[in-house]
Amino acid sequence: MRQLLVINPNTSAHVTALLQQHVQREAGAGVQVQSVTARLGAPYIACEASYAVAAHAALDAWAAALAKPGSAAPDAVLIGCFGDPGLFALREASPVPVTGLAEAAFAEAAQQGRFAIVTGGARWVSMLERLALALGHQALAGIHTVAPTGAQLMADPQGARALLARACQEAAERWDAQAVIVGGAGLAGVAAAIQDQVRVPLVDSVGAGARMVLGAALPAPGRSRAGFDVHWQNVAAELKALGEG
Repeated sequence: MRQLLVINPNTSAHVTALLQQHVQREAGAGVQVQSVTARLGAPYIACEASYAVAAHAALDAWAAALAKPGSAAPDAVLIGCFGDPGLFALREASPVPVTGLAEAAFAEAAQQGRFAIVTGGARWVSMLERLALALGHQALAGIHTVAPTGAQLMADPQGARALLARACQEAAERWDAQAVIVGGAGLAGVAAAIQDQVRVPLVDSVGAGARMVLGAALPAPGRSRAGFDVHWQNVAAELKALGEG
């Protein structure tokens, strides 16, 4: 049976449970999904500082999962955050393919042509633009953020759906987008719920992440075995054990 490791790089166990539910549903019975929560950081990534710490948290969670007694080595890793903190570092250090919700959603939306993003939290605009540029996605037409953060949207599902439906339609019209990404681990399932209210295809970032990590179109792993080409100091024991001095 294939093994998939999903890393939630924030400290919210509720988000981890949501990821587990939706990724396992997408993966089906033939794949065993293990979702893990960051051991350090913030309950929600909402700024550059929390994003930077989340990258460390993703690497730490990965190392801890590999070191857990009795755990099978994963066949692939999915970073369960729309923003993919730690993506490039983890890909470089991992012996198995790695992707994230944003990378996967960008790739799926780009198949339709120009695409827009709708997500919560204004500070995500520059972070997502930077990531799209790093991944080579020129088809990103624009990013529409709603005032509530992802955590606040999760707290009011009914209100969130109405707000996000309007935002998606506005984004499609404003940028003449052929697809709109509903971005955020906490917004898993929302795209399907509001699709009939939006004139262009919506891409659920969690669903896209699951589909990409289970498919064949993944970047090759960075190395043949897990590890880093540095000697770590003052990090968790599991992460330190993967360092080389």
